[in-house]
Amino acid sequence: MPYEAKHVFASLPQMQRGFSKVIGGDPKGNNFLYTNGKCVIIRNIENPAIADIYTEHAHQVIVAKYAPSGYYIASGDESGKIRIWDTTQKEHMLKYEYAPFGGKIKDIAWTEDSKRIAVVGEGREKFGAVFLWDSGSSVGGINGHSKLINSVDIKPSRPYRMITGSDDAFSVFHEGPPFKFVSTLRDHSQFVNCVRYSPNGDHFATAGADGQIHVYQGKTGEKVATLGGEKAHNGGIYAISWSPDSSQMISASGDKTVKLWDVGAGTAVSTFNMGTEVTAQQLGCLWQKDHLLSISLSGYINYLDKNNPDRPIRTIKGHSKSIHCLTVHKSDGRSYIYSGKTGENDCFSGKGHSNQVTKMVTDGADDLVTCSMDDTLRFTNLNKKDYSASDVVKMDTQPKSVAAVAGGVSLAVSIEQIVLLKDKKKVFTLENLDYEPQVADIHPGGTTAAVGGNDGKIRLYSIEGNTLKLEDQMLNVSGLVTGLAYSNDGAYLASIDEKRAATLFTVADGYSVKNAFHGHHAKPVSLAWSPDNEHFATGGMDMLVFVWTISDEERRIKIQDPHRLHHISSLAWVDEHTLVTTSYDASIKQWTITY
Repeated sequence: MPYEAKHVFASLPQMQRGFSKVIGGDPKGNNFLYTNGKCVIIRNIENPAIADIYTEHAHQVIVAKYAPSGYYIASGDESGKIRIWDTTQKEHMLKYEYAPFGGKIKDIAWTEDSKRIAVVGEGREKFGAVFLWDSGSSVGGINGHSKLINSVDIKPSRPYRMITGSDDAFSVFHEGPPFKFVSTLRDHSQFVNCVRYSPNGDHFATAGADGQIHVYQGKTGEKVATLGGEKAHNGGIYAISWSPDSSQMISASGDKTVKLWDVGAGTAVSTFNMGTEVTAQQLGCLWQKDHLLSISLSGYINYLDKNNPDRPIRTIKGHSKSIHCLTVHKSDGRSYIYSGKTGENDCFSGKGHSNQVTKMVTDGADDLVTCSMDDTLRFTNLNKKDYSASDVVKMDTQPKSVAAVAGGVSLAVSIEQIVLLKDKKKVFTLENLDYEPQVADIHPGGTTAAVGGNDGKIRLYSIEGNTLKLEDQMLNVSGLVTGLAYSNDGAYLASIDEKRAATLFTVADGYSVKNAFHGHHAKPVSLAWSPDNEHFATGGMDMLVFVWTISDEERRIKIQDPHRLHHISSLAWVDEHTLVTTSYDASIKQWTITY
């Protein structure tokens, strides 16, 4: 193969304030999994940089759980579909698909023999179902609730028992199979968010929006204890997870803490304070082997330290929403990938853009130049990694694209304007244009700017001191220009357009057309030159990436569906054999290219 996927920088979980996030654990203890958008993300717990992404759901996935055998995962989405798929093969072949009830699936539980599955959620006629994994045949009912069911768990040893927790503030105890209603537990005063059996099956616990955790006898459903007296937390509790030896438990709360409990004594052993911001609310947790994980509203995954409750061992940061742009910057011999989305981010301190970041470039020095739907350009020093308010330039209209070269020259285009900037300040604006600029780039020499328009033309402007002057020559392409880039040595200008063509112009030969490249089935939206100036890559709405060879339009490398079922939003080169791509799946992938 001329290409190989080298790294996956996976997305964080997609979070929603006031709603718990289920993190699934692998029975072998090696991986954990969660959901974001239509994706299920599986990560290695020791080295979370090792990740795999399952993307076969047509709707947003809410929950995914391993079968106790470890060979299959069941994942449920907001449309009510359950998909059961193979974990042992890279292809994750679908084994079975069911729709047990029409409506959002909120939690899943397997029996310990991996033969029966309980699913609960927000159905139209019913709120839960229990069925055989290989036929979908019912093995009883989930009854006794009047509102949506948030959580379910099954006793991990025979005789089987099942517990459910609902927005009606009740937990219901079932026996089976076939599973049937036994009793209603009325100890909570608000929503029951999470119910979990201990690994040895002796007890189960329920946690609710009332800040309480109750513990019950696993076989009979009799109440045994309430943790922490009247209240376990000062806010709603969204998740609980038992220790492998069934003697302790962690709980995650909207009060921005995680607590570690000695279940026998009913007392908190330690409290992990996760911060003061709203985003520090804790909405999910998992205890797997020696790892204690929690998930913040920000989507950050925290590895908790029993010996130092105020400082996690590590925090995994990243994107939880779709990524629209990325770029690469080299510093001290190392390459760093920068990626853009909306609002807050983990890498830079201070307040960032307040809306979607649409384009980012580096200026040949140490500044990252970004433009956003918040009508600003930002210049961020990559050595300081700090959003300083002084380096924000307010634009008259929403910028669509930005370009920058060494020497402090940058150019921003909006539908109505072209703005030249020097040293982070506007020096010249072109208005009342007879076309709508879409994208721009500046020749590495800093004397010419190319601007692609909605009319299928590329206009060249000479940069003369602090002014822009339209040159007579106009370059024609097939349609609205979606991407434009000069090669690093300035010898070529490449463009892509909505008619699916890539066009290469030779600068020294008066911008004559050298080659046209065809292969995309839908609009390409991103273009980047390899450092070798011999190849460039394009990515598009057809979910394809091509690497083109400038001397031979037939020599191309096609990366088929690199972000499975997701459009490519941006790409960039780390070096001549390393390409990075990103997409609306909120992940970044690194590829090794061999020519």
